[in-house]
Amino acid sequence: MFDQALVYHGYTDCMRDYEVIVYVTADPNTGIAPGHRRYLFRYCVLASCQTALTPDIWRSSLDERLIDYSTGVDLDGHVWGVKWQPLYPGASVVTMSATTDKWERELGIEFHEVRIQANAHDLTLVFSNVDISDVPMRYVPFRVTDDA
Repeated sequence: MFDQALVYHGYTDCMRDYEVIVYVTADPNTGIAPGHRRYLFRYCVLASCQTALTPDIWRSSLDERLIDYSTGVDLDGHVWGVKWQPLYPGASVVTMSATTDKWERELGIEFHEVRIQANAHDLTLVFSNVDISDVPMRYVPFRVTDDA
């Protein structure tokens, strides 16, 4: 997970697993078509998300017009309306984690910790395993509906 586009992250509707959707691309000369890849972090006991933006950038990004690309593109501030963020520096495995050691002792299964850094969010996930799959381009992660 590096130098691609983070388009969604959050707990799935069962509230146990954490989902990260990445738009992946390759050099057009390879003939590999772009697509969406789903990383499903199973048995996610910790999901921490904090801003990667400085207070100065936040201060200049409070204008509601910035949540829509068409109205925010020419304004100063972070344009939230692009609806994706670069995965840079990307994902890295955290080794020697006291948090994973604790959960392994408590549940009796293996745990891992990963840090996913993008230009607007900095995520830390503690989970047991990860399933990776390609999903349709029109894949829509969990949404709250009127009957929820």
